[in-house]
Amino acid sequence: MEWSLENVREMVAGGMQSIRECEICAFAIAMCVLLLFMWYCYRVGREHGSSPLRGRYLAGPGRIGGVVGGFMSSDCRGRGKGKHGSMLEEQNGFAFCQSAECFRCTSAGESLNQRLYHSLQDYAKRYTWSGMGRVHKGVRDQGRYLNSRPTIQRPEVFFLPDLPSAPFFSREVQRHDVELLEQSFPALLAEFESIYHQPARGGSSLPPGWKANNTPRGQWWTYYLVNQGTPLVLNVRRCPRAWRVLGQLRTFIANNVFGNACFSVLTPGALITEHYGPTNVRLRCHLGLRVPPSCELVVGGEPQCWSEGSCLLFDDSFLHRAFHEGGAEDGPRVVFMVDLWHPNVAAAERQALDYIFTPGRLEDKEGK
Repeated sequence: MEWSLENVREMVAGGMQSIRECEICAFAIAMCVLLLFMWYCYRVGREHGSSPLRGRYLAGPGRIGGVVGGFMSSDCRGRGKGKHGSMLEEQNGFAFCQSAECFRCTSAGESLNQRLYHSLQDYAKRYTWSGMGRVHKGVRDQGRYLNSRPTIQRPEVFFLPDLPSAPFFSREVQRHDVELLEQSFPALLAEFESIYHQPARGGSSLPPGWKANNTPRGQWWTYYLVNQGTPLVLNVRRCPRAWRVLGQLRTFIANNVFGNACFSVLTPGALITEHYGPTNVRLRCHLGLRVPPSCELVVGGEPQCWSEGSCLLFDDSFLHRAFHEGGAEDGPRVVFMVDLWHPNVAAAERQALDYIFTPGRLEDKEGK
């Protein structure tokens, strides 16, 4: 080959053309990858919107998010009634109706473990196994985890392994949501006053929407906006400002059965006996609305007192109890309670747990 200026010019021109073709090919590949990523985000976004409560509140009478009435499809009150009246047994605020269709009332065992694993497999086939190490480990060995936990912390339904645990958490772990709730203190207090002082109807001793829970002494009343992942339509309509606050929270558990939001009232002399929550993947947040003296929350043997306008974060999978030892002149203790994600549960794990514990999913699988 003769080296001449013309040959060098031709070689350089050919090289430049090859580079241009490679750039076009690389650009086309990058565009294809970008389009695939946008399609994936669209698919995920349809089921998991940026706001947990988006699309849940429909205008139709008696319906929210496709659920009729106040509770989810396994409504304890409705399914616990027969010709002999109510068959419910209430304990520590949860209605144990002994119905196989109720998630909370179904005891954890081999049947639940199998349904959990099938749901996890369904999720992995539809999305991915990536980031599912702890969830898979927890589902696979759930029976062992629940039975071998120390008595101080023993969640009743689901335990996610390798999560940092403590009875109480600093407000900094969910700073955004804590500050939002505390800034909303006046609005939430005003809304509580409006629903608490409504006249009772239909022979009930409580105003509409309130639920009386069984306690050894005193009274414990709750007014749920979200119960086990399902909004309560009539209660939500009476509390529009509280509902807006819930929609602005970043870590509120709104899409699975471990999520609740309610006003909680303890009358003077009331005691909530020691009990465990269903899981360690959440932190329970109490915003103090009315806090008279001699009220206390004990979690894992550590006592704490509420404060008006301030949030208290705790892991309710630890053994816990609450009491109000004040007199009648002190009035009730009132908190606004919401369930937030544990800060060490990753986004991929939250999405998987939302899928596995969607209200009604595990119950439907049992009937198949």
